[in-house]
Amino acid sequence: MIESPLPDTAFSRRIDALIRGLGGGLGIIWLALIVVIMVNVVCRYFFSEGFIQLEELQWHLYATGFLLGLSYAVTEDSHVRVDVLRSRWSDETLAWIECYGLLLLLLPFILLVLFASGPFVFYAFQTAEVSQSPGGLPLRWVIKMMLPLGFLLLLLATLSRLSRVLAFLFGASATKTEV
Repeated sequence: MIESPLPDTAFSRRIDALIRGLGGGLGIIWLALIVVIMVNVVCRYFFSEGFIQLEELQWHLYATGFLLGLSYAVTEDSHVRVDVLRSRWSDETLAWIECYGLLLLLLPFILLVLFASGPFVFYAFQTAEVSQSPGGLPLRWVIKMMLPLGFLLLLLATLSRLSRVLAFLFGASATKTEV
């Protein structure tokens, strides 16, 4: 994390507001996941009744929350970092490292996932794929759609972060404090 505040750009203000709005709404997914897990545990251990639909719904909610939450983590700069040498480097050096990391590592990975997930999701939609488990959930393509959607949001968050880092490196003044 760069200690000095990164300046906002017109692009980052719009994208960050969108992602923060979506991220705030993700809390309901995590709450729903907790409720589904609790209901599943009660049904299984108190009534000796298991429901495959609840088990599948659990991983659907978890995958949705995780995939859509990635962009929120990048926007809030709350993702995991390895900052062993951070205290020894200047903010400018850290910004250059971040810039190269975004350009050479994260963006190519995002584009690869987006490129590869398109046919995967389209095939599931085209064939009206359903769960292979007896009594499982229908519309498997809906959960598969979360992969490109999550990575599209991650792409936007990464481009927003990159615009802020570039503004920092090339002289724009900071307009807000880093979270």
